[in-house]
Amino acid sequence: MKKSVLAIDIGSSKICAIIADISPDGAIQISGAGIVRSQGIKKGSITNIELASKAIKAALADARRVAGTEIKRAIVSISGAYTKSLNSSGIVNIPNREITFKEISRVMHTSLYNANIPNEYEVLHTLPYNFIVDDQDFIEDPLGMNASRLEVETHIITTQKSNLNNLKKAVRGAGVEVDTVVLSGYASAIAVLNEDEKELGAAVIDMGGHTCDTVIHSGTAIRYNDFLGVGSHHITSDLSMALHTPLNVAENVKIKFGSLSSPSDDLIELPIIGDEESTHEVSLGVVHNVIYARVEETLMILAQSIDKSNLKDQLGAGVVLTGGFTKLDGLRDLAVAIFDNVPVRLAKPSNVDGLFEALKDPATATAVGLVKYAAGGYAPYEIDVNRQVRYRSEEPLEKPDLTEPSVQEPAEEEIPLPPSEEAGTIRIKSFDTKKGAEKAAGIGSKFWNWITQLF
Repeated sequence: MKKSVLAIDIGSSKICAIIADISPDGAIQISGAGIVRSQGIKKGSITNIELASKAIKAALADARRVAGTEIKRAIVSISGAYTKSLNSSGIVNIPNREITFKEISRVMHTSLYNANIPNEYEVLHTLPYNFIVDDQDFIEDPLGMNASRLEVETHIITTQKSNLNNLKKAVRGAGVEVDTVVLSGYASAIAVLNEDEKELGAAVIDMGGHTCDTVIHSGTAIRYNDFLGVGSHHITSDLSMALHTPLNVAENVKIKFGSLSSPSDDLIELPIIGDEESTHEVSLGVVHNVIYARVEETLMILAQSIDKSNLKDQLGAGVVLTGGFTKLDGLRDLAVAIFDNVPVRLAKPSNVDGLFEALKDPATATAVGLVKYAAGGYAPYEIDVNRQVRYRSEEPLEKPDLTEPSVQEPAEEEIPLPPSEEAGTIRIKSFDTKKGAEKAAGIGSKFWNWITQLF
């Protein structure tokens, strides 16, 4: 049976809501979408809950109108602003010598417990990037393996509780409950990376209107994430100040004439800020220089972030750029030069059924990634914001309730017979010592009576 999902990407420049149907085999069919301008959100954080709720409600109304359905629970993105990340590890013994889902869950919860998360922070994702089975490391999936010990190394992403609670409150104000929350950079990586890039290792940078979110994906999961509070809107602000023209005019200049390629000496006529009835001429060479300076600085900071991760040598697939910022002409060539000739690809969300024309845009990567996350596109193993273990597998796996890291021992233990015995097992059940003693005492009393009668 198909299930309907609602995905809401809450960005600083726009809010995108998508309604999609997901079939049991994971196929996605998008049925509705709505995109509106953000309000009450600055640099990825809620600054006015009422205005943010109003904008979310408007996007939901457009999506519901197209889809013809109403969904009351949503999967929501959260910006990398005010997030902190750390690596942790855990180790457990395998009592039955076979690794089950229970042991994998237990070792992941152990690593989360060992991380000692501060009280004012909430865990968004616990992502294992290295399973170690009896000293054999980088096991892709330890499920079903024979072992005596299981270790895991995890990347844990946290955010301030106040930031998360404000986000949930804004969504509830739009009449929708939050089902789960996903880091926006993580969702973007799900939307744009192919399997080869995940395996080889790639840095995904979602360059938006006000922010840039960076995640490094290597092997099976995210290894690093970072946030920069700079986006394409800062180019608009720079142009407005340099050209002495209103912001809306500067935005149009950026869209129409913005380029990082060879500058032009042509002149354009622009209104003057504060006296819009008057105009003045500006050279496109000045426009080019202003844009180039801001983009170069932004890319250099992002390159430093990748260097800081100490994972640059693991980026076999290079850097993947997405987001509305990437529509700027000539960005890729400049990025290749700044990232030390690392391969650079400009990416849009991978195609899914029913993808509207408005969604075939790098600016909607996070929203499409949220839908793919709901369809099982997350890491092979993960503890989500609700502290539940998610497992991605081609074959469905019955998942027990694993909200607590502790696992009770079974009441019975099955001990296999030696190979020479016939097939079957012996079940050793618990023995009540009190009843056993009373039974033994009864037998001894009867035997004594019988002896005294003989003699």
